[in-house]
Amino acid sequence: MIAYTAKRVASAVFLVFVVSLLSFFLTRLVPGDPARTILGVSAPAQQVAEKRTELGLDENVFVAYAQWLGHAVTGSLGSSWFTGQDVASSIASRLPVTLSIALVATVVAGVIGTALGLLAAVRRGFVDRLLQPISIGGFAIPNFIVAIVLLGVFAIHLRALPATGYTDLTVDPAGWARSITLPVVALAVGAIAAVAQQMRNAAIFVLQQDYVRSLRGRGLRGSTLYLKHVLRNSAPVALTVLSLQFIGLLSGAVIIENVFALPGIAALTVSASTQRDEPVIQGAVVTVVVVVVLVNLLIDLAYAWLNPKVRTS
Repeated sequence: MIAYTAKRVASAVFLVFVVSLLSFFLTRLVPGDPARTILGVSAPAQQVAEKRTELGLDENVFVAYAQWLGHAVTGSLGSSWFTGQDVASSIASRLPVTLSIALVATVVAGVIGTALGLLAAVRRGFVDRLLQPISIGGFAIPNFIVAIVLLGVFAIHLRALPATGYTDLTVDPAGWARSITLPVVALAVGAIAAVAQQMRNAAIFVLQQDYVRSLRGRGLRGSTLYLKHVLRNSAPVALTVLSLQFIGLLSGAVIIENVFALPGIAALTVSASTQRDEPVIQGAVVTVVVVVVLVNLLIDLAYAWLNPKVRTS
C-alpha cells in the first residue's frame, strides 16, 4: 500500500506541474496586451512599454515560468495586475465557498446515488423502472435550469432559503448550511443520477456472481449480504464515477456561483479571464487542479483499500 501511495503521489505532483506549465504558456498566447488594457487605449507607447517591463511580459516565457514556479512552491502566487491584491489571499478567501458547494454536492451525490442504485439493483421491478427516467432526467436537465427553478420556488415563492449570498461556516454553521443548500442541490442532481445508474449496473453484476449465490445458499440475507459483500464489491465503480463527477461539479460551480451570487473562486477566475489578469488566472487554475488531484488521490486510495488487486497495478 505504501508503494502504491507513493506512485500515486508522484503522479499527482507531475500532473500539477504539467497543468501549471500548460496554463502559463497558453495564457501568454492569448491575443491582446494586458499592459495596454490596464493603462487604457490612450496611454502613450512609452508608458505601455514600461508597464510591460514592470509586469515581466518582456521576459522569456521559460524564464518567467521558472520564476513563477519558484515563488509558487513557497506559497507566493504574486499580485493581481489590476487590483494589486495578493493572489494567494484572494484565492484563500474564495476557495472555501467553491469547496463548500462542490464537496458537499459530491458527498450528497455519493450517498444518495449509491443508496438509490443499490436499492434498484436489489429490489428491481418498479423501483428499478422508476430509476431509469429519473436518471435520464438528471442527465438531461442542465444544472442552471435546476438552480433557477429552486431559486424561484424555495427562495422567492416560499422564502424558505436565501436566494443569494454566502455565510462562513466558522461564523454561523446553521446560516452556512442554509446558504449552500440550494446551490448544492442544483449541482448534485445530475451527479446523483450518474452515480445511481452506475451503482445499479455494478450491483446487478455482483448479485449475479457465484459467490453471492453461495452466500445466499448458506442463509446469508439482508443488510449483511448487501452492505458487506455487494456494496463493497460494487463501490469501486461508484467511486470512479464520483471522482469524474467532482471535476464536473467544480466546472458547474462557475454557473451556479453566478446564479446564486456566491463569491467563489469560479467567479474570480471568470472575472480575471475577461481582464487577462494572468497571476490570478494562473493561481486559480493551479489551485483548482491541486484540489481535484487531492480528491482523486483520496478516491484512488479508497479504491485500493476496497480492491487490493489495484495495488499491484
